[in-house]
Amino acid sequence: MMTILRKPISCVAVMLSLAAVLATTVTIEAADGADKKKARKKARKKVPRNVRVYVGTYTGEKSKGIYQFEFNTKTGKAGKVSLAAETTSPSFLAIHPGGKHVFAVNETAEWEGLENSGGLSSFEIDAKTGQLSLMNQQPTRGAHPCHLVIDKSGKTVLVANYTGGSVIGYSILDDGCLGEATSFVQHKGSGLIKPRQASPHAHSINLDVSGRFAVAADLGMDQVLVYKFDAAKGLLEANKPAGPKVAAGAGPRHFSFHPNGKFGYVINEIDLTVTAFSWNGKAGTFKEIQTISTLPPGVKRGEQMSTAEVRVGMRGRFLFGSNRGHNTIVSYKIDRKTGKLTYVGNYDTGGKTPRNFGLDPSGRFLLAENQGSGTIHVLKINRKTGELDETGSVINVPSPVCVRMMAIAKAK
Repeated sequence: MMTILRKPISCVAVMLSLAAVLATTVTIEAADGADKKKARKKARKKVPRNVRVYVGTYTGEKSKGIYQFEFNTKTGKAGKVSLAAETTSPSFLAIHPGGKHVFAVNETAEWEGLENSGGLSSFEIDAKTGQLSLMNQQPTRGAHPCHLVIDKSGKTVLVANYTGGSVIGYSILDDGCLGEATSFVQHKGSGLIKPRQASPHAHSINLDVSGRFAVAADLGMDQVLVYKFDAAKGLLEANKPAGPKVAAGAGPRHFSFHPNGKFGYVINEIDLTVTAFSWNGKAGTFKEIQTISTLPPGVKRGEQMSTAEVRVGMRGRFLFGSNRGHNTIVSYKIDRKTGKLTYVGNYDTGGKTPRNFGLDPSGRFLLAENQGSGTIHVLKINRKTGELDETGSVINVPSPVCVRMMAIAKAK
């Protein structure tokens, strides 16, 4: 009898043990779910209700430099526009991670008597008014600087020179002034379409999530060049391999890394496409996933059409790109496991010649700049589908080409 009774008792014990494990698992999963909800709620609380928006422009008869306005991330409404700083063609901006300075390229072919060079300017932010005061300036040693990025430490700013076909790095001093040049690389090569691609045209410079590599999209070379980046010294060193080629005549322009650090996307100006890559953050290498049109299915590229900007959305679920001539923002859904893109739609920007665009920190709104119309149209992002809708909010800024946002410091 004892022998017969051992097995049932053992089975009951096992079943009770399993029940306890399952109950624990359910409790843990419930706790995990609750933690995720708390994390999402906490993240929403961190999103500033109001942000200060700085707008880079091409100067001329109407524009005088960098403009600013306040933007409400809950309503999508903007405040009064004012001139933050008068400076020559600040076509691209970067806000220092410390939140006290703004850096701008001055997109010119000559800088203070130096031929084949544009300028790089540092400004101090007035925390109360948002006004910008010039700190100092440096030459970029290449004509028409058009893009810049600041590393996570805030100690180096990297600049891409379009006509010069080069990239340069400058140190950032503790007081926000520009120091000495830390690195300079002259690109060499050409592309299929002459004279457009007869020489290098560095169109953007970005840093990967780790900050260990810099990526320069060169329109003239049809190549995305990869550099090892030494943050301590601000040095750039060519990676091996040098970086992937895109289709001949595509003309890579701007680039955006996915926040998960596994994928990257380059928008090609000439043939109106986006090329998706997987990214090996250890070796600094790309592998092409796909190339997809930025136009609606069946629509062919027109003579006056080209692309401008590409950006991954705040949560990494969608990718957005701008089409000049077609005057739309294209939206794609991102497969976060494979990096592959699925077309969502094209959406009117409400004006002519859309360039760079802004994504507010809440992930609700896209600010589409129309250089040719002198307007910024606020589009609402459907965070479930990636579709865009016009809000009716229009901000008038002369010749807008770059948008950058920062939280407004609370009064002490």
